[in-house]
Amino acid sequence: MMLLWLVVAYLVVSIGVGLYAATRVHNTRDYITAGRNLPMIVVLAMVFATWFGAETVLGTSATFLEEGFRGLISDPLGASACLVLFGLVFARPLYRMNLLTLGDYFRVRYNRTTELVLSICIVLSYLGWVAAQVTALGLVFNVLSNDLVSMNQGMLIGAAVVLVYTLFGGMWSVAMTTFMQMIVIVIGLIWVTWIAGDMAGGFETVISQAAAEGKLAFLPTLDLIDIIAWIAAFSTMALGSIPQQDVFQRVNSSKNETIAVWGTTLGGMSYFFFAAVPLFLAYTANIIDPDMVARLMEQDSQLILPTLILQYMPFYAQVIFFGALLSVIMSTASGTLLAPSVTFSENVLRGFIPGMSDRSLLLSTRITVVVFTVLVTWYATSSGSSIHEMVENAYRITLAGAFVPLAAGLFWKRANNLGAALAIVCGLATWILLELFIPEGDIEPQLYGLAASALGMLVGGLAGKSEHHRPRAGHHHAAAATHHHTR
Repeated sequence: MMLLWLVVAYLVVSIGVGLYAATRVHNTRDYITAGRNLPMIVVLAMVFATWFGAETVLGTSATFLEEGFRGLISDPLGASACLVLFGLVFARPLYRMNLLTLGDYFRVRYNRTTELVLSICIVLSYLGWVAAQVTALGLVFNVLSNDLVSMNQGMLIGAAVVLVYTLFGGMWSVAMTTFMQMIVIVIGLIWVTWIAGDMAGGFETVISQAAAEGKLAFLPTLDLIDIIAWIAAFSTMALGSIPQQDVFQRVNSSKNETIAVWGTTLGGMSYFFFAAVPLFLAYTANIIDPDMVARLMEQDSQLILPTLILQYMPFYAQVIFFGALLSVIMSTASGTLLAPSVTFSENVLRGFIPGMSDRSLLLSTRITVVVFTVLVTWYATSSGSSIHEMVENAYRITLAGAFVPLAAGLFWKRANNLGAALAIVCGLATWILLELFIPEGDIEPQLYGLAASALGMLVGGLAGKSEHHRPRAGHHHAAAATHHHTR
């Protein structure tokens, strides 16, 4: 119980930091973009820590033991590729547009309808992502309390904690708490992994045994279906995560363009390399206690790491691990809770309430944060999906519907409203129909959706007229001003 109380104390400190950050929020822009004032180290920390969530520590480590690195093509490989790609290709032109949300981009580049439909898609995609973090919080409280706190009760407690500081501080709270949490994550996980590595016979022993079992192979076999499945898993995260508000809001909160580009790129690289730490840790469990691993693989593989730490690590290592684990989950949960809430209030709600003041927008965003927290907590408590599955399924809708309009709008002069409409309709319709009728086909439905979306944009772009208001690099569209565009 001592461990549980130390964890509670850590949660209280996190809330305190988040509430202190809230004192910097004076308007909606502060709440959503932290006043576009964040330095390189904080942006890098946010990009890294937001993606380094429950999925990476509990989800991918369990999947690694079952399937090896081939089961992790979507995350961490696809996820880190997304961040690097966003930083090098998308960050600069989007940062220069000076928008509040990614939904604003779709309105400025196309029209209100495109903004509305794609913003709803973006909001929906977050249900699984945030629910995965809430599920993990429930898992942690359940394990630490030795079943005194049930999974569902743990989810409610965890969701409430994250809600408190995200609700008041917005992006400032996310930035400050994440920076603090990243320090705990890096130091904590490396330290615990060092101990576990020694217990398993050393670094070389663990790596060589994993390699001998084929766990480190990540390229597909030469079978065509296997290659296509590999591409589908990779592209769902690598491309489907690009039209996402949580990535965009980190880029957009940067102090300048250079930080936006390199903070995101370096954050993506850091994520890829550091994601190997939980995988190594999980494999040490397989060496230290193969019977425990085999038993938990049958029951709930997400419990392998927490059980290893509780059964084999000294008390101080338990404190370090669970502190790091909570940091991981909360940093991801806060950022991904803010993103859909902001998108809904700015790009869905605001369009139906002409002349909404900044004060009203801020209030509506905070109300949306509360409502979305309730929704994802309900989804998490009622869903039977694993953490890894929740995250993997989250980005299908944005891959099928939003990626092509975003990329074409930035980099193809002929992209127009007709092209965007066809891209969205063709992409989403193809994906939904295949999900309903052929979900287990050789090729993932969202890949067909992506192809159909690209075809729709191509046809619309060539058949329709080129739009005159194409945003160019260097044009600064103040977010508030974008609402003067025709809706």
